[in-house]
Amino acid sequence: MSSFRTEMDSLGPVKVAADAYWGAQTQRAIENFPISGLHMPTKFVRALAIIKKAWAQTNLEQGMLPETIAKAIVAAADEIAAGKLNDQFPVDVFQTGSATSTNMNANEVISNRAIVLLGGERGSKKPVHPNDHVNMSQSSNDIIPTALHVAALDALVHDLIPALKHLHAALAAKAVAFDGIVKIGRTHLMDAVPLRLGQEFGGYASQLEHSIGRAESCIKNLSELALGGTAVGTGLNANPKLPPLVIEKIAKELNLPFKQAPNLFEALAARDAAVETSGVLKTIACSLMKVANDIRLLGSGPRCGIGEINLPDLQPGSSIMPGKVNPVMPEMLTMAAAQVIGCDAAITAGGMQGHFELNTFKPMIAHNLLFSMQILANGCRAFADKCVVGLEANVERCSELIELSLMMCTALAPKIGYDVSAKLAQEAYKTGKTVRQLATEKNLMPKAELDALLNVRAMTEPGA
Repeated sequence: MSSFRTEMDSLGPVKVAADAYWGAQTQRAIENFPISGLHMPTKFVRALAIIKKAWAQTNLEQGMLPETIAKAIVAAADEIAAGKLNDQFPVDVFQTGSATSTNMNANEVISNRAIVLLGGERGSKKPVHPNDHVNMSQSSNDIIPTALHVAALDALVHDLIPALKHLHAALAAKAVAFDGIVKIGRTHLMDAVPLRLGQEFGGYASQLEHSIGRAESCIKNLSELALGGTAVGTGLNANPKLPPLVIEKIAKELNLPFKQAPNLFEALAARDAAVETSGVLKTIACSLMKVANDIRLLGSGPRCGIGEINLPDLQPGSSIMPGKVNPVMPEMLTMAAAQVIGCDAAITAGGMQGHFELNTFKPMIAHNLLFSMQILANGCRAFADKCVVGLEANVERCSELIELSLMMCTALAPKIGYDVSAKLAQEAYKTGKTVRQLATEKNLMPKAELDALLNVRAMTEPGA
């Protein structure tokens, strides 16, 4: 028995694996684009299936599709959306810039799966045709940007924003738990005046709060769908009354506020919403980079570093140094953040490729945008659960370093002047004594006044 079947497309015969649900056009794309081994994200494929399902339901309601065919398409699309046919989407990310190959991949898989469900022979295009039935009233040029927005908003609202909120809650909890611990501040990586560890973590929590707001700001533009524009934005071969009905079904299934784009020419030709969202993801990545780097530096040691906090011990850190434990979760998050910044550069370049009526970098943009959201969401959750929740303050170390700090003299400057305070700090540094010790030895002021000025808790709340 042959392991191949022969299918026909407009260019002629094509051999396709006998057990594959894809067809001739997908097979040509497999052969033409052996580029990266990267396939379109599963969330993107899921979005495509949901769109195809909604179109089939709408076409049925309008009397444009026979009930038997429409229900078979819906059943096949549901299987794809559930991830049951992920291995049937082998087309490389680096393919035709419209992602027509991926749209036809979906059309062919849905067609052949529907045919099998109806008892027919895959590859026959009967009774369910990939173009005439599955792709009815559609074009790759409006389906692919629609799938990009559907998948991106789904990932943003249901994955990334909840993950950011999860990390925010963990950091905010530590800000409260650490509020009574005074430590030395640092600017330019050098000793500065005191602050509370809780205030420091409150700053991190605020960064996450701002990140959530930035992510939420992308919802409006990502919710605009290109559906109905078909080839160039004019809507040729599509009833203009139908796309809003399809979009309503998509919105209901995913519980997201989708609507038809007010200008379909813009929706096909430009990928500005994706570029905007990527810019926000880059900003979030920069924020996470700062938080993760601070936490690993504050936990450096355990004996020869800063050591003001203790990170959870998760795994051995060296193949040669016994007992070494590394800050693996901050390292993970900073690498993910760096990758997002790289993805943003690619998306930015791709966003410039909207020549005339169509942007032709869509598969690459989709891959990078969804990949960025995935690693940010997963990274935030892992960092929160495996690092932040288990952080402990090293109170003794915080107290030790703050007393040793030369910048304690800052609190004395209003009383004894800047120049005298500077000389005091310089002498303390040379002699190894603390500012408090020298000020006491020099009898610069009564002890009670000195203690009041060098009250480190008071230094962290000067307006209180």
